Amino acid sequence: MAEPNPEGGPAIDEALVDRRVLVIEDDPTVLEVVCRYLRAAGFIVDAERDGIAGLRQADRVPPDLVVADRMLPGIDGVEVCRRIRAQRPVPVIMLTALGSTEDRIEGLEAGADDYIAKPFSPRELVLRVQSVLRRSLPDFAPEAPFDLGAFHLETADRVVTKHGEELSLSVREFELLAFLLKHPHQVFSREQLLKAVWKWDFGDLSTVTVHVRRLREKIEDDPTEPQHLTTVWGVGYRFAA
Repeated sequence: MAEPNPEGGPAIDEALVDRRVLVIEDDPTVLEVVCRYLRAAGFIVDAERDGIAGLRQADRVPPDLVVADRMLPGIDGVEVCRRIRAQRPVPVIMLTALGSTEDRIEGLEAGADDYIAKPFSPRELVLRVQSVLRRSLPDFAPEAPFDLGAFHLETADRVVTKHGEELSLSVREFELLAFLLKHPHQVFSREQLLKAVWKWDFGDLSTVTVHVRRLREKIEDDPTEPQHLTTVWGVGYRFAA
């Protein structure tokens, strides 16, 4: 249940209180504001100002979510994201320069679950953090497990296996694959997937394109010749077992 935020920011979600967020940002003003808003929303916040220190902090005290700037001293945010995601499936939100599509795509390809462009509203960032974290929580009334071809979906545990082997998926990748598994043989445009999976009414469609590409690398025997997650040219994507 959500409670009013005494700081006037987004409502406090009791299910997310005391979740740990690691913020890696070299701009001291941005860092201070972001941390203040996140703490007001009930999060435990760790803060670092360069990529190397951020990675060390993530090793010392594993966070539930990471917010990392794209441009960081030492090691940039993309490499930080790659290294963190290689260790554990922690959600990552990347902060990127306004209008820099290539930066956003590179961050998504590195494993980021979401991105937000600078300059941004701290309130919007908190809402994005809450949204991504909610998706990482198990459902209180989960759907029954089901099978589709070689794939087995455990909604409660947020696990998908193929031929009995668990797939290593980010939060967004799991949500995308789970949605497609539940709607086999249906064609979805990128706009429809953005709304159904990301809950965005509008946004950069390359977000969907990048996640489809990453998902193919994990579920297809040959990602260059996909047999499950196929493209319907001029329309969108379709999943078949």
